[in-house]
Amino acid sequence: MPDPTLFAAVKDPANRPNPYPLYARLREAPVARQDDGTYVVTTHAALRALLFDPRISSEDLPSTSHPRTGNPFKDWIINPFKDHVRTKHRPFIFRDPPDHDVLRRHVMREFTPERIRAMHGRVDGLVADLLDRRRDARAIDLVDDFSYPLPVTVICELLGVPPEDEGRFHGWATQLATALEPDARQDEAALGRNIETFDAIAAYMQDLIKDKRRHPKDDLLTGLATREDPQAGRMGDYDLIATSILLLIAGHETTVNLITNGMLTLLRFPAQLERLRAEPEIAPRLIEELLRYEPPVHFRTRKALAEIELAGTTIPAGAPVVLLFASGSRDPARFADPDRFDPDREDNQHFGFGGSLHFCVGAPLARLEAEAALVALARRLRNPRLLDDPPPYRPGASLRGPEHLRLAIDGVSPPDA
Repeated sequence: MPDPTLFAAVKDPANRPNPYPLYARLREAPVARQDDGTYVVTTHAALRALLFDPRISSEDLPSTSHPRTGNPFKDWIINPFKDHVRTKHRPFIFRDPPDHDVLRRHVMREFTPERIRAMHGRVDGLVADLLDRRRDARAIDLVDDFSYPLPVTVICELLGVPPEDEGRFHGWATQLATALEPDARQDEAALGRNIETFDAIAAYMQDLIKDKRRHPKDDLLTGLATREDPQAGRMGDYDLIATSILLLIAGHETTVNLITNGMLTLLRFPAQLERLRAEPEIAPRLIEELLRYEPPVHFRTRKALAEIELAGTTIPAGAPVVLLFASGSRDPARFADPDRFDPDREDNQHFGFGGSLHFCVGAPLARLEAEAALVALARRLRNPRLLDDPPPYRPGASLRGPEHLRLAIDGVSPPDA
């Protein structure tokens, strides 16, 4: 049996640069109980089985509970009401059917393939502009100079969020991303910071939604706020606020990681970087391999609603469950030579965007942005070299990616070079 402390090691920031040897050890048992009572699911087959199992719930966040302020009106009336609303109206990635299905249908009605395709030229233009700004540079931080501003600008334009407000929600997004980290859910101080942050971003979104209703525009948030679904009617305001926050944060946080992890991987495999430069048509399958090999999201948490027998292990009802997607995507029982980066890999059924009911709604947009970004970086950065390998990583183990990626370059070529 695997060491029951291995997932604690996965969460340790010291192992952020390379958690894959730990995943290999965890896969010695498809379902491994940890010392804290968590069950970690690691193999491709076991993960696929649970993704389609109705006994696994996404409603695993702790109930919202504002800390006491000493103000009786807030402590006994205002904050308990907020706690009830927030607990009941989670973002849809933390909801089960039928609520999840209704909210997702509202989003997919607006997040259409036509809307995404219409962004293609705009994404190309943003990529070109970001690189043009660094034309005479001899060093760049890929995260600060490129991987972050690209997707955050795209999601702001899609939603209709004023780009000048980016400075306000950057910190909010960073803080709320910790809700995916199991340890943060047990930390009273972290929970308090998340509640305070959610209050701030919820108030911002509430004002923005009111403005969209007064002054409708052709953006996704206006559509969610004003149009009615033929079956479900109009999305309620509490769900609308939670959904808009989710789309804003998830719409850029994971894509930052995808682009940055992608460039880091290409710099570690220079032959593939040269190939992408010469053959940009390989980009779609190269990105699928990146989603398998260095995904932006490594795991999601769930809760068992009933006792589940899986791969010789009994997961008891009520137990916390970790779906370690990045481990399943490197399972040698499913992928030949799984630790090799191979853009020509066939039948690449990775878990880079999760799966089943909760398959990432933004996957087409993330693919579009990553393809435009990596092709342009390969073709326009002259002689890029890593200044730090491994680079410094963001704190979280779930949303895994470099906090900074410093490169030395000999300049940036014109787009038509």
